Amino acid sequence: MHIGVFRDYKIQRLTFAYNNGSYSIYGDTIQFGSILKNEFIEVSKNTNGKVLLKKGAVELGSFTKIFITQNYINTSITLTSKSPIVKERKYKDDFEVTATIDGLDIINFVDLNNYLAGVVESEGGPGRELEYYKVQALMSRTYALKYKNRHIKEGFDLCDRVHCQAYHHMLKYTPIIDSAVQQTKGIVMTDKEGELLESYFHANCGGQTSEAEMVWDKAVPYLNSFKDTFCIYTKQATWEKRISQYTWQKFLINKYNYPITDSLYGALIFTFNQSQRLAFYQNPILGIPLRDIREEFSLKSTYFSCYPDGADVLIRGKGFGHGVGLCQEGAMKMSKYGYNYLQIAQYYFPNAFLKNINTESFFKQKAKEVDY
Repeated sequence: MHIGVFRDYKIQRLTFAYNNGSYSIYGDTIQFGSILKNEFIEVSKNTNGKVLLKKGAVELGSFTKIFITQNYINTSITLTSKSPIVKERKYKDDFEVTATIDGLDIINFVDLNNYLAGVVESEGGPGRELEYYKVQALMSRTYALKYKNRHIKEGFDLCDRVHCQAYHHMLKYTPIIDSAVQQTKGIVMTDKEGELLESYFHANCGGQTSEAEMVWDKAVPYLNSFKDTFCIYTKQATWEKRISQYTWQKFLINKYNYPITDSLYGALIFTFNQSQRLAFYQNPILGIPLRDIREEFSLKSTYFSCYPDGADVLIRGKGFGHGVGLCQEGAMKMSKYGYNYLQIAQYYFPNAFLKNINTESFFKQKAKEVDY
């Protein structure tokens, strides 16, 4: 996998420092020795659009591409952005660095299993049950292979942001995750035709999963909304937020021409009850998608009700995330109750088939490009 890292930042200057095992350094096709213990290199964008390479304080030249490649398998290296200042990260496997208009492109050439271990820890955090980590590995593997070419025009497969999957570092804190990845090695979810599923996941559905078309205007036939009681007493099951009535009303009127003078809807502009998941505010006829309200006011989900409270609109919501597919906190709770990862996967994806891509010769699917 080729993963673009530090994609939330416009990196201008970055160091690669020894962490575990030595790395060779290349400027285009020229080798400049290795990064050994207590050593580091620095890369930065120079004025002619190339990458300036330094080893310690010694300038080695400017190059179109810098390669940092491991000398032995399962080694890792520490990356630290100096401009802007970003907390250091550790990754396994190899790297390529090039210059762009905005700064540096840093691409991690990483083994799929090493990538998945980092994703599962970044997405799920430490301290979970083995079966949860196994189902998260299954979701993340399916997702990664289905959308492998999402960023192909930018020179890599996937990014490290939630736009693809969070990948903030290699596996560092939770060794059990490596076991989960290995125990599910090669296993993916498909439909009955053998096509990889849309293995969406989110933090908490608030007690009811969402239809995909409520979020992305496209139906996914095997992801129907259903009540999920496993997540309703967990950390992110409920939330509140206040918005001034002036701000709320201004947004609805200016963007959607909300009928404030209507005898029915005018009185309801601040009052909305959502006992089960809906797609639109008040009534579909008004054409106000809840996802737009969520984005405008940075709400945790579209699953909310609201009412006037003083000079504010008090919003009481459920869940965190888009609500489609696997509910992570629900899956965590299921694993604590003794469900295995196959049962958890089939609870959230009831029509899924599980296949092993290492043994199924039929697996010839072309990776898709998707724009969001």
